[in-house]
Amino acid sequence: MAIFSKKPESQDDKVEYTKDDKSSATAGSAPTIKIPTILIQPRISEKAGALAQMNKYVFLVAKAANKVEVKKAVEAAYKVKVTQVNAINNHGKKRNFGRTKGTTSDFKKAIVTLKKGDKIEGMTETI
Repeated sequence: MAIFSKKPESQDDKVEYTKDDKSSATAGSAPTIKIPTILIQPRISEKAGALAQMNKYVFLVAKAANKVEVKKAVEAAYKVKVTQVNAINNHGKKRNFGRTKGTTSDFKKAIVTLKKGDKIEGMTETI
């Protein structure tokens, strides 16, 4: 009977670190972050398009990711300089689906402010 058995850990909540061969030669080097585990997708909405005009971009990120990890992931993925990261946890709303009750998914989003002059192509157009 496995009533009190452990749940298997999901791979989405873990942040994986790997060490580069080149960086291991230098003392005190930080491990690199796997970008797909941090950045899930850019958040495309009317508000995100308006923020893009102010050099701020919105991304859905892993729930376990913190601001420092998000900053490093955006800088590595898009080759830009990040000046500020604001992270927001959005909790799922309660919804009724006919007779059944449920909730929408929880998610975490990050609003990333870039250095003046930097921009991410493809996300600057307003919707």
